[in-house]
Amino acid sequence: MLMPRKLLRMARKWRRQAVKNASMMADKGHFVVYTVDHSRFVIPLHYLNNNIFRELLKMSEDEFGLPTNRPITLACDSSLMNYLVCVFERALTKEFEALLISVATNRCNSFDQGGENRKQMLLCGF
Repeated sequence: MLMPRKLLRMARKWRRQAVKNASMMADKGHFVVYTVDHSRFVIPLHYLNNNIFRELLKMSEDEFGLPTNRPITLACDSSLMNYLVCVFERALTKEFEALLISVATNRCNSFDQGGENRKQMLLCGF
């Protein structure tokens, strides 16, 4: 027979485990991604229809590879991800979407070349 004190201790332990495990799972219709600064975002599945989000996933695959036993990490920080989630929640125009994709692509291309030290010239013209 279990002592009441031991039974209470077991119940508290199970409750802590249940809360801990529940927070790790995403709700139905959502998935979890992490940013470079280890922030966790629960994203609705319908965001996968967005070209910007697809481009973020491609950039992540290029930088980190395909995850097998680890979570998906996007190649951006939490402030950019917060901004993008706000943008996704509103209806964004195709022009704005194309602009964001081109900026992200150009930034990644310049980031790849950023390891080299280059001398830049200042050109003035009238």
